[in-house]
Amino acid sequence: MKILSDKKILDSWKKNASSWIKAIQDNEIESRRLVTDQAIIETISSLPVKKALDIGCGEGWLVRRLSTLGISATGIDAIETLVSKAKDLGGGSFKTLEYTDISVSTINETYDIAICNFSLLGEESVDHIFKSILSLINVGGHFVIQTPHPITSCGDQPYVDGWREGSWIGFSDDFSDPAPWYFRTKESWIELFNTHGLIINEVKEPIHPKTGKPTSLILVGSHAT
Repeated sequence: MKILSDKKILDSWKKNASSWIKAIQDNEIESRRLVTDQAIIETISSLPVKKALDIGCGEGWLVRRLSTLGISATGIDAIETLVSKAKDLGGGSFKTLEYTDISVSTINETYDIAICNFSLLGEESVDHIFKSILSLINVGGHFVIQTPHPITSCGDQPYVDGWREGSWIGFSDDFSDPAPWYFRTKESWIELFNTHGLIINEVKEPIHPKTGKPTSLILVGSHAT
């Protein structure tokens, strides 16, 4: 039996980083083209944002897009290959940093918004981000996540929190050893916000135009004080 863990996620992404960069540059992912990229941009644009932190920035597409909107953005990611590509492409500042190392000492600035766009895949690492997030955003600032919708991503498995095997279905044959992920119900995502001093201001469930089903879950939180 495979042991699924946050470390396995990092191992997979290190192995598949170059394939991911190519998939993004070639615009291969249908759900991104049709739904989720625009959904996160519209959500961010609806908020008063001048300075943003993209946690799990990958090759930096969102940071670059935000820069075209006049938003100064910083991207962090645990995978050096992705961060190196982001730096090459420019559009903002980038730093290699594992989620569990995020703190006021490793990120010595605060932001109007922190964003996790399909980048909250683990268990302990996600818990750490929620524990640290209020130290990263200004009072009145926001924390925005977009994640696979729990209903449509649950499949035939029980609707309970827990580790799941990953899959590269729909991707090219260049990908291998898919990253596992820690499934959370919608209730559990909301509870993470509530228990870490965040008030949920908005819940969005972007619909895929072909299936008519929710593609993702977007939660917008802010300081409870």
